[in-house]
Amino acid sequence: MPRLALPPQVINQDQAPLHQHCRLAILRRTLNDDSLPLRARIAAALVLLYAQPVTRIARLTVNDDGATVTVRLGDPPSPLPEPVDDQMRAHMQSRQHLPYASSRRSQWLFPGRQPGQPMNPVSLQVHLREIGVPPQRGRTSAIRQLVLQVPVPGIAKALGYHYETATRLVTEAGGTWSRYAPGNHQRSTGRHQSLDETNPQE
Repeated sequence: MPRLALPPQVINQDQAPLHQHCRLAILRRTLNDDSLPLRARIAAALVLLYAQPVTRIARLTVNDDGATVTVRLGDPPSPLPEPVDDQMRAHMQSRQHLPYASSRRSQWLFPGRQPGQPMNPVSLQVHLREIGVPPQRGRTSAIRQLVLQVPVPGIAKALGYHYETATRLVTEAGGTWSRYAPGNHQRSTGRHQSLDETNPQE
C-alpha cells in the first residue's frame, strides 16, 4: 500500500461543544429572562439540561397525570427542577391561546400549525437561535458534562440514549466511566450497592 497523507482534522467552531461556564450562563439567562418567548425557553432547558436533540423535543407529548412535572425521555421519567417546572405549566396553559384552534386540543408539547402534527424541528431550532441558544453545541456540552458525573448506564437509560453512544461520549470527554460495568457490585466489606441491571434500549 502506498503511504497516505491525511489532512489534519479541522474543528468547526460552530459545532464545537460550549464550555461548561458558557452553557450555564446561557441556561441561567433563558430561565430568568421573562422577555424571551416561553416556548423557546422550555426547549432551551431541555437542550441545555437534558442534552436532547431538537428533533426529539419537537415530538414530546403532554400528559396531565399529577402534581409533579416530569419529562419522559427514558425510564423512569425525569422530574423538572425549579423554575423549569413552573415554566412548563405556564407553557401548557398558553397553548390554549394559540391562534390555530387545532393545537389547543393537541397532545404535542409543541403543536404545529398543521392539525395533528408537532412543530417543525427546523422552526424550533430557529426559535432557539433567536434567543442565543446554539442547539447542537448546547446539547453536546450538556451530555459530555452529564456522562462525567453519572455512570453511562444511568445516563443512557434516563435520557433515552443508546448505551454505545453514551460510552463514546464519555471517551470523547475524557471520562473514566467508560470502564464501568453495569450490574450489581458487592464490596468486600459486605455493603451492597443497588444498580439497575436493565440494558438501556435504543
